Amino acid sequence: MNDGSTPSDTIPMDVMDPDCPSRVVFSRIGERWTMFVILALSDGRPMRFTDLKARVGVVTAKVLTETLRALEADGLLSRRAYRESPPRVEYALTDLGLSLLEPIQGMRDWAEQHVPDLLASRERAALAEGG
Repeated sequence: MNDGSTPSDTIPMDVMDPDCPSRVVFSRIGERWTMFVILALSDGRPMRFTDLKARVGVVTAKVLTETLRALEADGLLSRRAYRESPPRVEYALTDLGLSLLEPIQGMRDWAEQHVPDLLASRERAALAEGG
């Protein structure tokens, strides 16, 4: 690619194609804790690990650490370590991470609006199965 183009310029993007590299985005966003971390950081203020863990909820420290590392590797959040005693580390969304807020907020709104319908449907399905 000596013509100045980037891989995304030459690869057609169709998320329905099993070989499409854009599927990694759906994989990342679909991971269990990703959206909660992004929502926890949505106000733009950096958060320390313990505050972030408390805000997200029942996630274990190990899984939260793995999630934060993955989001950082994908460029969705930044990690800033301060040389203090005791050490302090803060996490914040990058511009790329902030660009996810609108679609994730849309999913949050949908989920909060439709959860009663979804739960009622699950209950009907369980009753139909004899549960």
